[in-house]
Amino acid sequence: MPCTTILVGKNASYDGSTMMARNEDSPSGVFTSKKFTVINPKDQPRHYVSKISKVEIELPDNPMRYTSMPDAPSTQGVWGEAGINEVNVAMSETETITSNPRVLGADPLVKGGIGEEDYLTIVLPYIHSAREGVIRLGKLHEQFGTYEMNGIGFQDKDEIWWFESIGGHHWMAKKVPDNSYVVVPNQLGIDSFDFTDALGEQNEHMCSADLVEFVTENHLNLTPHEEGYSLADEQHFDTRAAFGSHDDSDHTYNTCRAWFMLRTLNPQLCRKEKETGFAPESDTLPWSMVPEKLITVEDVKYVLSAHYQGTSYDPYGKHGENSERNKYRAIGINRTNFVALTQLRPYMPEEIMAVEWIAEGSNVFNAFVPFYANVTRTPDYLANTTEKVTTDNFYWANRLIGALADAHFNTSAIHIERYQNTMHSKGHEFIIRTDRKFAAEHPTDVHAFLEAANEEMASIAREETTRTLGNVLYTASNGMKNSFARSDA
Repeated sequence: MPCTTILVGKNASYDGSTMMARNEDSPSGVFTSKKFTVINPKDQPRHYVSKISKVEIELPDNPMRYTSMPDAPSTQGVWGEAGINEVNVAMSETETITSNPRVLGADPLVKGGIGEEDYLTIVLPYIHSAREGVIRLGKLHEQFGTYEMNGIGFQDKDEIWWFESIGGHHWMAKKVPDNSYVVVPNQLGIDSFDFTDALGEQNEHMCSADLVEFVTENHLNLTPHEEGYSLADEQHFDTRAAFGSHDDSDHTYNTCRAWFMLRTLNPQLCRKEKETGFAPESDTLPWSMVPEKLITVEDVKYVLSAHYQGTSYDPYGKHGENSERNKYRAIGINRTNFVALTQLRPYMPEEIMAVEWIAEGSNVFNAFVPFYANVTRTPDYLANTTEKVTTDNFYWANRLIGALADAHFNTSAIHIERYQNTMHSKGHEFIIRTDRKFAAEHPTDVHAFLEAANEEMASIAREETTRTLGNVLYTASNGMKNSFARSDA
């Protein structure tokens, strides 16, 4: 059960952008190579067939272009995971989430339904806003059902919506408050739901049309209520109690991740943990919070790379009891395939509004690289990922850096820190320079202009990644256990 998500409303971000990011983590013992690519309309299927569930879906004949992060070996299907389409609408899929036997008994999962393999391909090319994404996916869920519980993010320059499936066919979605951020760690996350809004104006809530009846008929409402109570009038419905899980394993795998992200972005909380009950194993951590300072790209990367640094739970830590280390599932884990942050900048022209920040391999040891999304192709360094290990592409170079640096964490840390600071600084410099050049030149062929810029960024990334790999390899080689010099005798 992998992945961690953060969603940042436009008034909670440093520059007024909406930002959405998610780690895609493989299951235990699996490491899936990924590539960054563009799906042009001519390459989009009209008759879609899932490799896993075998579900067949007729798709509209007017798809838009969109970016995607599919598996490099496509033996298990597409798994597009994250992308932005040509009208600057983004999608992140999926955060595997949990449920309980009452929900799954009332609405069983559908073996031949849709799931993570399929979502980006069958939704993103056809939506013009975040709300449209919720509506389209909701209809697909109701029609085909799903074989797994998932959370999916939809984003445009004004709004972010979070969609959560409930059993095989039901769903709910909630708008991220503009001044807040949301963290989701493999657990049904929405903590309260306004049925009055969802069944009425739908300003901040949407759901499957029969969700009230589904809850009532199957006795899913666990909040005490008096006779004559109407669920349709409920504005603070406890969704976690009704639809979520309450397992002991959540405390070591899920809530601990939310706790660390929340305490990082709201550090005053950690000073009041004893008074508030805000703790790694708390079942009442909030779905959304107003951050204590505006959130940056680097903040997003930091929390999605976290290994409980500064606490006794850090697997790389030197202090505290050994029994505490590795007690909780880290956010920056060894089996992360990639993280993508989709940033939609409302102050920029539509042609250059959308930027994707991409890092591949284990987040503790990799670095974000930004690329413009309004393109028809992506650089070979990220697009041509192979199944075989090679330093000729971004994924494998970063996987090698992580494996070497992890085994020599303390001596390699300086190289990783320099790599991340250099890439993030050069990334921001690249965006500022390209934005200004676009404004000065007014290129007629926008795609060619941005594709050339992305190639430049990929070249910088390759140079810095190769340099870091060399530095880490040298450090690891010196730290080999079979080392011996004449002076050692």
